[in-house]
Amino acid sequence: MRAHTCRGVIFLYQRGIVKEVRLGKLKEEKVYSSFSNCNGNVYQATLLAGLHVQGCPHCPIRSGTLPLEECGQSQRAPGFHFHQTFIITFIKPPVSFGFPVPGLKTFEVDGALRWFSSYVGLLSGICLIVGTMIGSGIFISPKAVLLFSGAVGPCLLIWAFCGVLATLGALCYAELGTMITKSGGEYSYLMEAFGPIVAYLYSWTTIMVLKPSSFAIITLSFAEYASSPFYPGCTPPLVVTKCLSAAAIILIVSVNCLSVKLASYVQNIFTLAKLLIILVIIVAGIVMLAKGNTENLSNAFVGTSSSFGAIGLAFYNGLWAYDGWNQLNFITEELKKPSRNLPLAILIGIPLVSVCYVLVNVAYFTVMTASELLLSPAVALTFGDRVLYPVSWIVPLFVVFSTFGSANGSCFTAGRLAYVSGREGHMVKILSYISLKRYSPAPALMFNGFLALIYIIPADINTLINYFSFAQWVFYGLTALGLIVMRFTRKELHRPVKVPIVIPGLIVLVSFYLVLAPIIDKPEMEYLYCAVFIFSGLLLYYPFVYRKVNWACKLMRPITMHLQLLMEVVPPDKTE
Repeated sequence: MRAHTCRGVIFLYQRGIVKEVRLGKLKEEKVYSSFSNCNGNVYQATLLAGLHVQGCPHCPIRSGTLPLEECGQSQRAPGFHFHQTFIITFIKPPVSFGFPVPGLKTFEVDGALRWFSSYVGLLSGICLIVGTMIGSGIFISPKAVLLFSGAVGPCLLIWAFCGVLATLGALCYAELGTMITKSGGEYSYLMEAFGPIVAYLYSWTTIMVLKPSSFAIITLSFAEYASSPFYPGCTPPLVVTKCLSAAAIILIVSVNCLSVKLASYVQNIFTLAKLLIILVIIVAGIVMLAKGNTENLSNAFVGTSSSFGAIGLAFYNGLWAYDGWNQLNFITEELKKPSRNLPLAILIGIPLVSVCYVLVNVAYFTVMTASELLLSPAVALTFGDRVLYPVSWIVPLFVVFSTFGSANGSCFTAGRLAYVSGREGHMVKILSYISLKRYSPAPALMFNGFLALIYIIPADINTLINYFSFAQWVFYGLTALGLIVMRFTRKELHRPVKVPIVIPGLIVLVSFYLVLAPIIDKPEMEYLYCAVFIFSGLLLYYPFVYRKVNWACKLMRPITMHLQLLMEVVPPDKTE
């Protein structure tokens, strides 16, 4: 007996008992039938493409053969002949089937099933880097960098050094991303270099705090600029800002859940918009310099801060504006030709952003003194009012586009980290599930959006930036250290890109400085709280990840099942 969907029938075997399942009209990406086996366990059959039997005239000769017992059925079952993909999702599997709950098996002759198609090419990769980096930072951080550096000269130097540092860090990530071609960014690299515990602590901290807080920060900035034209001369009400931020989070998560392609198109469009406003500001600044407005750039180093910790905080805020240089590494599995496009996108995107940032800050100082810039509620708006009037309204409009695009990029990559972490068993499995219709990591995206909604409640952007940067640079340093370690422990790995070892060494030293400088200069309990939170993940790792206690599995089983049915999602293939 053979399986043959040409007749709309699939025969399943369990313990030698033949179960016939009649399916409806064949059509891709549809759930055709629910059925029960002899034990009353409910299944769901889903056809993603054609399934034919051995000897079927519709099957090309190149097709391979996979035995049915590979999906947990009886060894007496006949061979299935596949030339495309067939999936059976077990909503409530019996104990005799060797599947996790709920389980999935996929078959494909030409390799393992890739849920995430390679939609991201070189241009989209550059747009993701540029679009994620140029967000709210260049419109928020200039005040903080100037405040902590103490003068215009060191402020501009810090912006330039931050660009160099981001480029060097990204070169390290180019080697890592072409050597370990998995999505997940630092998580995958720390897993290879140091093992599951360090990788788990990274995923725990990043998924629960860093990614959603970053998402919240960017959408709060979006809300401030979007609402400011309606409240001229005063600060928009906090409730308005928070509601707009929440609406942006919900909209962005919805777009990313609906389609990977749509999210990529949105990113490309908004990246072009933000480059346009950056270009407008730079050109306006050049015009002001040509007119002789250079007095704010004279005596540029008077008042420079000598505080060890203050300079560290200035770098924190500058690097916050550059954050995003590593985002392409989170989606390596979706990148076309990663060994070529990943380093190219990095080498084009990050220097472009660095030059833009320095020139934008120079433009700011052509029309504002240091004191005026520090007192400005929105630096870009003040610049627009003084230089671009009566068309100064284009500045808040395009800043809104810029922050929205950056938030979209942040959401896009955050979902992939949660997906990979859930796939490896370091987060609840439902986070690794994929939408059956949209092929997007919908549960992971929704979870990130939910946490971001919680993080907008405090609405203190500067505090969030400081603690975000502190924790982030701990893991940047560990990742660079992991690259050095793997030079000696994983010599067999192919490295299409190989940077001088002094570069990751420099990143480790800079990370060490950025983590310790603010703590030594001005110790605060909040840094201790941050460290305690990172290591508190170990309290969950041992029972739930390492030991996998039975009561937790039993508790999550019905929750996972109902969420799977509600969101129409399935687990990724194990061989992925």
